[in-house]
Amino acid sequence: MHTALVTGGSAGLGLALTQDLAADGWHVVVDARDATRLERAVGALPGSVSPVPGDVTDPAHRQALADAVARAGRLDLLVHNASTLGPTPLPPLAAVGPDALGDVWLTNVAAPLALTQLVLPTLRACGGALVSISSDAAVEHYEGWGAYAASKAALDHLTLTLGVENPELAAYAVDPGDMRTAMHQAAFPGEDISDRPLPESVVPAIRALLRRRPVNGRYRAVDFAPPTGTSADPAGTGVTGADHQGVPA
Repeated sequence: MHTALVTGGSAGLGLALTQDLAADGWHVVVDARDATRLERAVGALPGSVSPVPGDVTDPAHRQALADAVARAGRLDLLVHNASTLGPTPLPPLAAVGPDALGDVWLTNVAAPLALTQLVLPTLRACGGALVSISSDAAVEHYEGWGAYAASKAALDHLTLTLGVENPELAAYAVDPGDMRTAMHQAAFPGEDISDRPLPESVVPAIRALLRRRPVNGRYRAVDFAPPTGTSADPAGTGVTGADHQGVPA
């Protein structure tokens, strides 16, 4: 049984991806800060799911995640999805103090790297995939998004450098696009974001990316989205989950 580790899996894209992988026969190790919310989200999911509540910034929690991976005996996919916007409403960068910036950096950059370091030998042994959920803010410049954007740009860089240093891995920074999530709502308080797509709509594109396993790099999920109403290979490569020689999607 293939194993994935997904951080931030009690809601949004992390939960949608956990649900999809578990339904497809994967064992999924998943975390979130709120234990009750995590159990409510994944406790009744069909398939094999190991919830590990805790905060990725806590070294003891990261070790607990690594221990769960060790018990599974393999790691085929590591998804860094947990993140924070920092102070909201989003302030101009000139108003972001060092403590606030440090909190964003710890959650979005330092913790993912530290977790990767713990499980890297297992991920490498399986020829697995490292996926960091990014944002268009990592390459564009938006008022109020400076701290978050800088952290995502840094995470992109770390992810792709790990790919260079570990050629056994597939390494991807994935921009999922706007989604109808609590985090996105927090960035736009009082605004109606019901026109944004649900996180579930992004999962097929991420699975397609993993099936195709292109060269390491930064990708937009929309570029791998299957045509509406089809399940065909969106990249036109002829590669399916059954045919794939690397990480099954």
